[in-house]
Amino acid sequence: MAIVAPTARQSVAQAPVNTRAIQDLDAAHYLHPFTDSKALASHGSRVIVKGEGIYIWDSEGKRLLDGMSGLWCMNVGYGRKSISDAVYAQMQQLPFYNSFFQTTNVPAVQLAAKLVEISPPQFNHVFFTGSGSEGNDTIVRMVRRYWDLQGYQGRHVIISRHNAYHGSTMAGASLGGMSGMHEQGGLPIPGIVHIGQPYYLEGGKGKTPEEFGLEAASWLEQKILEVGADKVAAFIGEPVQGAGGVIIPPSTYWPEIQRICDKYGILLVADEVICGFGRLGHWFGSEYFGIKPDLMTFAKGVSSGYVPLGGVLVGDRVADVLIEKGGDFNHGFTYSGHPVACAAALENIRIIQEEKLVDQVREDTGPYLKQKFEALADHPLVGAAETCGFVAGLVLVQKKAANIHDCVPFDSTLDVGMICRDHMFNGGMIMRAVGNRMIIAPPLVMTHAEIDELVTLIRVCLDATLADLTKRGLI
Repeated sequence: MAIVAPTARQSVAQAPVNTRAIQDLDAAHYLHPFTDSKALASHGSRVIVKGEGIYIWDSEGKRLLDGMSGLWCMNVGYGRKSISDAVYAQMQQLPFYNSFFQTTNVPAVQLAAKLVEISPPQFNHVFFTGSGSEGNDTIVRMVRRYWDLQGYQGRHVIISRHNAYHGSTMAGASLGGMSGMHEQGGLPIPGIVHIGQPYYLEGGKGKTPEEFGLEAASWLEQKILEVGADKVAAFIGEPVQGAGGVIIPPSTYWPEIQRICDKYGILLVADEVICGFGRLGHWFGSEYFGIKPDLMTFAKGVSSGYVPLGGVLVGDRVADVLIEKGGDFNHGFTYSGHPVACAAALENIRIIQEEKLVDQVREDTGPYLKQKFEALADHPLVGAAETCGFVAGLVLVQKKAANIHDCVPFDSTLDVGMICRDHMFNGGMIMRAVGNRMIIAPPLVMTHAEIDELVTLIRVCLDATLADLTKRGLI
C-alpha cells in the first residue's frame, strides 16, 4: 500500500523567544500537571514554540521528533492549515453557544453523525465533553443512571484495573488504578474497585501469553462474585493501557472479558481516549480486539489535540433506556458540543479518511514500525520490545536473558527510565518513561523514512544511556 504524503506541513514564522524570561514566568505562575513544581523551577521548563509534521522545536532552536504525538493525540501531525482554517471560520460565524435550553449548533450535530458513521454499529448517540477525564466522569453518571432506571438502585459498583489511567478528575482518577493518584485526595471514591492488569511480563512467568490472558481475565469474574453480581454495574478498561506503560494484553484477554461481562449482564466500557481514531489500525481499539462495548470514551485523536474535545459514544442498550425512561439527565458541561472544537474535529476526521490513515497504520506503517521497533530487542539494555499499531514500548533491564522473565530488572529507585528519557530529549527524540518502560505513540502520518529516523534516534539514545549507566556503575 502506498503511503499518502501528509499535506500542508508548513513552517510557521516564530518571533524570537527569551527562554530564560519565559522560564522565570513559568516558575512564578504556572502550576504544571503531574509535576514537582519546586524541582521544575530549579532547572526550568523546556519551552516549545513550534510544531510541523512529526517534529517540534524548542525556544533554543532544537528540533525534536515527537514520538508521543504531543500526549497521545497529535494523530494527523502538526501544522495542518485546513484545521486552523476550519477553526477560524467557525469562530467568525459562531464562536460559542451552549447545548442547554433546547438548543444545538451545526458542527456538534454534524460531528455526532460522523462519529456514529465511523463507530461500531451499536453506537447511534454521542454525549460531548471537554476532555477524556470529563468523559469518564460522564461514564460513572451514565452507568449508574442506567441501572437506577432499570430498578437496580444498588447496582452501582464499577470494576477497573490497577495501573489503568482514566483521567485525573475525582471520578476519573478513582476509575484509574494509579496508586500515586489515589494517595492524594482520599481516592478512590466509593463504589469503584480494581483487579490486576493483564501485563504478561509482570505476572506471566511459567505460562504462555494465551494462558496468562485467560488467567488475568478470570480476575474479573472473581471480583464480580466477591462484590456480588447484583451490585456490579460495569467493567471499564483501555484496550491497550497507555499511561500505564503501553500494556498490550494477550490475544485471549479481551474475548474472555467480553464473555464474562455478557454472562453477568454487566456493561462493558472501553476507554478509547488513546486507542481511538486509528492508533491501533482501526477507528477504535475495541475493533482491533474484537469486543462490543456498551459505551466508549473518546478524546485526544478526535481533534488531534488542535482544540480540546472529548465525549462518550453511547450504545443502544444504554441510550434507549436513558432516552425512553430517563427524562432529564442532570449532567453536562458549558462546553459540551463546543462549535469550534467540533469544527476542528470534523476537519481532522476528514483528513484521516481522505489520507486513509487508519488503513495505512493497519496495513503498512504499523507493520513496518513493528518490524523496525522490535529489532531494538537486540540492544544490551532492552529486555523486550513490542508494538500494537502505533503504540510501542520497550523494557530496560540491568541484565538480559533469553527469557524476559529471567532478565534482571533495574532497582526502581534508580529512575533508569528518567535517565534514558533525558538522553532521548538531548538526542532529539521524545520518548516517555513509565518506570523502566520506555514508550512511544507517534503521529499516524509517519512515513517509512520517518520511522527509520525514529528507530535510529532511539538506538543512539539507548547507546548514550548505556554509556552513562556504565559510567555510574549501574551496569
